[in-house]
This record gives sequence, structure tokens and C-alpha cells, in this order.
Amino acid sequence: MHIIDYVIFFVYMLAMLGVGVYFFKKNKTAEDFYVSGRTMSSWHIGLSVVATDVGGGFSIGLGGLGFTMGLSGSWMLFTGVLGAWLSAVFLIPTISRLGHQHKFFTFPQIFSHFYNGKVAFLAGIISAIGYVGFTSSQVLAGAKLASATIPELDIQTALIVMGVIAVAYTSIGGLKAVIYTDTVQWLILIGGLVFIGIPVAYNAVGGYDAIKSTLAPEYLSMSNVSVYQIINWSVTIIPIWFVGMTLYQRIYASKGEKEAKKAWLIAGVFEWPIMAFMGVILGMLAKVAATQGMFEGITDAATMDSEMGLPVLLATILPVGLMGLMLSSYFSAILSTADSCLMAASGNIVTDIMAKFSKKALTHKKELQLSQIVTLLVGLFAILLASQMQNVLELMLYSYAFMVSGLFIPVLGALFWKKSHPVAAFWSMLSGGAVTILLIITKNELPLGIRLSKNLDANIYGISISLILFILLSIYHNNKQLQNGLQNN
Repeated sequence: MHIIDYVIFFVYMLAMLGVGVYFFKKNKTAEDFYVSGRTMSSWHIGLSVVATDVGGGFSIGLGGLGFTMGLSGSWMLFTGVLGAWLSAVFLIPTISRLGHQHKFFTFPQIFSHFYNGKVAFLAGIISAIGYVGFTSSQVLAGAKLASATIPELDIQTALIVMGVIAVAYTSIGGLKAVIYTDTVQWLILIGGLVFIGIPVAYNAVGGYDAIKSTLAPEYLSMSNVSVYQIINWSVTIIPIWFVGMTLYQRIYASKGEKEAKKAWLIAGVFEWPIMAFMGVILGMLAKVAATQGMFEGITDAATMDSEMGLPVLLATILPVGLMGLMLSSYFSAILSTADSCLMAASGNIVTDIMAKFSKKALTHKKELQLSQIVTLLVGLFAILLASQMQNVLELMLYSYAFMVSGLFIPVLGALFWKKSHPVAAFWSMLSGGAVTILLIITKNELPLGIRLSKNLDANIYGISISLILFILLSIYHNNKQLQNGLQNN
């Protein structure tokens, strides 16, 4: 990169840290830090939601899907739209009311309301683990982008640089800093893609004729995806809108139910079709460029890491100045997700885990300081975890799957089934998450040589086990309570 690109990128990063410092002085309580004082508007919340949900991981991941399968990769984010609209209709009315009424900060506090403290504690652990993994995926996405576009920077150094920036402004600024920077970051990303990335890449590879002659016909089709893949994406991504801590924090941060619903609708439209097609089209253009031999040192596109295609494309085609702007755009997306996930993990640990062991209530100042310290430590651990992983999209979906398989069924039970029982919620959460992790590790193979279908994600089996246990244990304990009541009478 040219010195001008470095200056543009450096100034942008200083601006993000400046936002964190500004809100550091504004935050007075943990309520300010975690839920922005519950005063945010629908547009700020909506853009923050889509920036968090799509973010850098899905931006880089979508580029990888476009590189390997073409336009059909956009269906992944369509499942996200379904999740957003379903949660707006069925989740937000209840959660917004309870959140403002009881001053909730976190998602697991809903479990404490509907079930008990033991269930909420386990939910906090599951959510925290999932969001640490998700934060790591965003740091890894940033490192891949940086190492591909800055030749002098290796991926491990890039991990440290990216991680430190994200952790610094999040740990000092809190959710308000996150939401305001998300809004700016999302606008920068959209502007960068629409006015810089796609037009320049399209012209660089030779336009539509070059795309059509270089790529296989299925790349330009919306049906180049299997039914199993759609099922796997749906079961992993739709439920996250019902169990995502980052989303609950934004429901709580909204002024009310009306603003939260509007924010979710805004996020849905921006995710699909806008961001979905932008991401996969850039991935397709990267595949064309790689096949044409435009990338230095790469002679065979088939051997290339698909997620590196997009950043290498940008590094190859963009002129001085525009490279710095485009790099800032993608780092915007990455930071917008990393900061939110970091806030989620921190909130779970402080509010849902550490608070269970505290014998006395902390002052507002002490609680705020503890929140900032925990956020910093979680961020450092996420950087360490990212250094051990290779694939961004895989790490993201694993984190999603773990949370969904453990938390989705108890949430539905709490909202829609009056017979739901705390014991059933606890064991369904534990079994769902454990089964998913076990099958991910063993690649869907069980002891005694039993093999499950590899076409279906481990998450599907985890949710199924969670559902069966939840129903059976709820019925059993409700019948037991009924019998005990009859005997006592």
C-alpha cells in the first residue's frame, strides 16, 4: 500500500478510538455501558443490528461463498432476514416490555424471569462461550484482510493490531460507542462497496462478458445450492435472532417496542438483498480475477483460500487513496461485529455469571469499572483463540450452532408454552450444546461406529435432542407437581 493509504487508514482507526474515549467520559453506570441508557432511536439500532449481524465475518465469508458457488451464496443471508422478521413479530413485544420493566441488561436474565437463577446461570455460560468464539471470528476476518492487503504484515501481527483496536474502544466506550461507531462503519462499508469496490473490480476483470466466459454457468444461477445447505443455514441462523445477546441488548437499548420493531425491519432489508448480493458479487469477481491470473503468485484459483480472494482482489485492483478508503470500509464491518460480540460476552460474564457469586451489590462506579476490565480480558482471550483458527465462516457458524442448540428451545418454551419447566430448560440446554460440540469434534460420528448424515449440521441433531428432552421433562415434572398437589389435598 502507498503511504497515502496508510494515512487514511490510520486516521480512521484513531477516529474509532476517539469515539470510545468520548463515551468513556459519558458513561456513568452499567446501564449506560451495556444498554445505552435505553434511549436509542430505530435507525441507529437498525444499522447497528445489520452491521453487527453481517459485519466483517459475513462480509469476508460471503466473499468466500461467491468465490466458490456464485450468486446462490446470497441465500445464506436470506435466512437471516426470515429470522429478523420472525423475531420482530413474536419476540420483541414480550422482551421489550420485560426489559424496560425489570431493567434487564442481558439475554439470560429472561431465563431468570421465566425459569430460575440456575437456568439463567447456565444460559450465561453458553452465551458467553459462543460470543467469545464469535468475537474471535471477527478478529480473524480482520487479520485475513489486513495480511492480504498489506504485504509487510503477517497474519499473527494483524490479529494483534486488529484485536487491540476493537478491544480498546469497546472496553472504554460501552454499547453507546458501539452503536454510534456501527452506524458510521456501516455507512462507510456500503459507500465503499457501491462506489468503489464493485465498480472498480467489475471494470478490472473485463465486465459481464469476461465474467460469463470465465465462470461456470451455475455461478450466475440462484439454484446452485442444495436443499441440505438451505436447511443447515436456516437451522443455524434463524434461531440466533431469538437467542443472540447482541440483539437483546439492542432491544433493551431501544426507546420502546415500536422503535425496536422498526429497527429489525430496517436491518432485514439491508441484509437481503443489499448486502447479500454485494458480498457474493465481489467474491465472484475475485474468482474471475484469480482465474485470469491477475493475482501475483497465484496460478491456480482452485488452490486459493476462497476467503482470501476478496481481500487479494482489493489489494490488486485499487489505486492509491481508494485502497485506504476500501480497507477502512471492510475494517469498519469487522469492528462493528467484533465490538458488539465483545460487549455481549462481557455482559454475560459480569451480569449472569460473576454476579451470582457476589455477596454484596456493587456501586454504579465499581460495576462500571468491573465491566470495562472484564471486556478487556475477554477481548484478549478472543485474540488468542483467533490465532489458533483458520476459517472465518466456519468459526462463526460453530459459535452460532453452539448457542442455538443450547438456548433456542428453552426460549420458545418460555415464550409460548405454559407447561415449560425449569428442570427441563436446564437439561435441554446442557444436552443440546453438548451434543452439538461433540458432533462437531467427531464430524457426526458416534461411538460403536454409528455415523450420522454428514449433509446435516451437528446443530440440527443438538436442537432435536434439546427439544425432545425439554418436552418430556416438562411433562414429567408438571405431572409430578400435579400428583403431589393432589396428595397434599
